[in-house]
Amino acid sequence: MGTIKTTNIETITGSGTLTIGQSGETITIPSGATLDLSNATQTGVGGTNTPAFSAYGTTAQSVSSGTFTKVVFDAEDYDTDNAFDTSTYRFTVPSGGAGKYLVKARLNLRSTSDNITYGLVSIYKNGVKFHQAFSNSNGTSNAAFRDFTISTEHGMILQVSDYIEIFGYAVGTSPIISNDLSGDNLRYSLFSMQKIIE
Repeated sequence: MGTIKTTNIETITGSGTLTIGQSGETITIPSGATLDLSNATQTGVGGTNTPAFSAYGTTAQSVSSGTFTKVVFDAEDYDTDNAFDTSTYRFTVPSGGAGKYLVKARLNLRSTSDNITYGLVSIYKNGVKFHQAFSNSNGTSNAAFRDFTISTEHGMILQVSDYIEIFGYAVGTSPIISNDLSGDNLRYSLFSMQKIIE
């Protein structure tokens, strides 16, 4: 047993791989010491916020007043694990993806008449309502607007094969969930998730 004191350790050739320790051993950084990796290329350390995706709808979706309706998200900006299905509009936790997730949803509710009084955006887990957010059109129960937006986000613990969907609810005449209106490439209604590093 002994202590090696030096200011620099390099390979003999100045390039290649430098190995510290061997299989079965633990490399310990003592209390008070700092391991500075700010200028290093790091691989195999830390974590990633995946699986992750962001989805949106490409057309306006009509909904029945006073009825929960699954929201159509038929296009994606990204999907790291191909875990969101643009035909069923649901995210399914893939193999190896169990853990904590942050779920975000935003709906823009509109009507051709100025009479949408309130709406809901709901997160469903495995076909059952799990969380929802409510909004009056301007904060008073007797108000009526042509359009307004509801947003929510919620942390969830999910297992492999659990699936998440978004449902919308609006009270008014012929309400719609608006999406990419007139091809302006703006995401009026969105659904995104990402796994949280633990």
